[in-house]
Amino acid sequence: MYSIAIAANSAKQIGGGFMVHGSAADAHSVVSVIQPAIILLGLGILAALGAKICRLNPIVGYIAVGLALAFAGQSELFDGPVVEALAEAGIMFLLFNLGLHFSIARIREEAANIFGFGTLQMLIAGGGFTALGLLFGLPPIAAILGGFAMGLSSTAVVIGVIREREQEDCPVGRAAQSILIFQDIAAIMLLVVAGSLGSGEALGGALAIAAAKAVAAFAVAVLFARYLTEPLFRIITRIDSSEVLTASALFLALAAGWLTGMIGLSLTLGAFLGGVALADSRYRLLVQTEIEAFRGLFLGFFFMTVGLSLDPDVVSGQWYLILAAAAALVTLKCTFNILAGLANRWSVPGSTQLGFLLGQGSEFALVLFSMPAVAALFGSEALAIVVSAIAVSLALTPAISTLGRKLAGKLRQGPPDQKLAGDDAPILILNLAETGRRVADILEEEGISYMAIESNRERFEIALADGYPVHFAPVGDPRSWQAIGVAKRLAVVVTQGNMDRVREISPLIRDHAPDLMRIIAVDGMEEPPDLADDMAVMVDVSDVDGADHLADEILEMLGIERRMKPSDASTDAVAA
Repeated sequence: MYSIAIAANSAKQIGGGFMVHGSAADAHSVVSVIQPAIILLGLGILAALGAKICRLNPIVGYIAVGLALAFAGQSELFDGPVVEALAEAGIMFLLFNLGLHFSIARIREEAANIFGFGTLQMLIAGGGFTALGLLFGLPPIAAILGGFAMGLSSTAVVIGVIREREQEDCPVGRAAQSILIFQDIAAIMLLVVAGSLGSGEALGGALAIAAAKAVAAFAVAVLFARYLTEPLFRIITRIDSSEVLTASALFLALAAGWLTGMIGLSLTLGAFLGGVALADSRYRLLVQTEIEAFRGLFLGFFFMTVGLSLDPDVVSGQWYLILAAAAALVTLKCTFNILAGLANRWSVPGSTQLGFLLGQGSEFALVLFSMPAVAALFGSEALAIVVSAIAVSLALTPAISTLGRKLAGKLRQGPPDQKLAGDDAPILILNLAETGRRVADILEEEGISYMAIESNRERFEIALADGYPVHFAPVGDPRSWQAIGVAKRLAVVVTQGNMDRVREISPLIRDHAPDLMRIIAVDGMEEPPDLADDMAVMVDVSDVDGADHLADEILEMLGIERRMKPSDASTDAVAA
């Protein structure tokens, strides 16, 4: 509206001279509207820097800034549509980014987690809190709404932690994201129930309509993904304009949420479905890159508004009750989540890590408790304590999830005779860079088991997430070879073609396991290393099919004829 007013004023200037006073008034109006956002942006920068220096998650700094402003009596300054819109945009960008990692195929693959594990978690956690509410004398509708609201976890915080730790593709990360998707759907239903309390609308009909709308929105996302995504972005990229690309990414994230909001559903559900529509596209990484900066920026606004929402009088006067409530919330939530994991036949370590990761309150609960019809069920003082406790749990999430991760790590230290992944495999692959991964893929295609060792943490995390049977260990340290059973393998494959590395590792392997065949990748054969023994076979991997030649050497040693050779693959590609 303000941009329209300015445009109209500019038109008047062109048509009938400059309107100095009118222009100044418009400028002052715009400044007064955007001033709160500018202040929060500056304070958010300081909060992020301070949190970084203190080695804390930026979320803690953002909530602390909001709380400090509330104590300074400045909450009303930021109680406007601009800040609210920016905070909501942060959640939308977060869910849009989450959707980019959940293709239609992955949703089918994760259906058991989304609709099975997600339902189980909500029944156990939400049902547990509901039972406690009834035990403390709450009316049934208040116990159900409050209980299931407390069973929700924070999508914004948890996804942020998962992304920071690069856990998007590990089992715990995937399960957490799936559960959060189901929780977002459940939150929509809770909001429908809460809305019907004030409007007198029939509850069953309202829920049925909301479910039908959600299914329709998902169907639209599927159709968009199948028929429109590729042609649309093909046109956009041909324009070769960074402005158009950025605007397109922002439009998709915001417009998808706006559309679901217009039909009475959650903005975040629409943003998620917008990401899903692009998840299978070859342009997904391009869009993800464009949206990344906006996601982090606007999420900071959301967490600062969480701090601003706290009542300073309640925080200062009843801080001990707030801390006790926060401790009870986190303890019960972690316990319920662990029980849900065990009921879903997860291991104790996995259930523990997941339980602590989802052990906080939810931003959706804050929205739900702020609705007048719900607030009337609980009373202002009790509600202020609960809301403050949820905010504390959000701030503590990074520390709590780290504790859960450490506990899970200790629990995973099984008995000494516990087998490693690939323990009985005949082939040991050292390093899973590009060549090593290609060799591993070929062995997988041929049905040959292997164990992989990687000493680079980044490559190890990526390979682990991609499902390779890989272990983190120093490749060139003989002390680790006994633990991984080098001597019992048929062959070890050194995939790193660096000559100096080959000269360093190969003699160590020969001394440790003299009867072990060594198949060694070398990058160019002009100056092959002098290994001087019959158990070492050197393979040139400098050409495009170098990794295939390395795999062929392994198969030949095993007496296996390769079913799909590189030449065959090339022929098939040309024919296709």
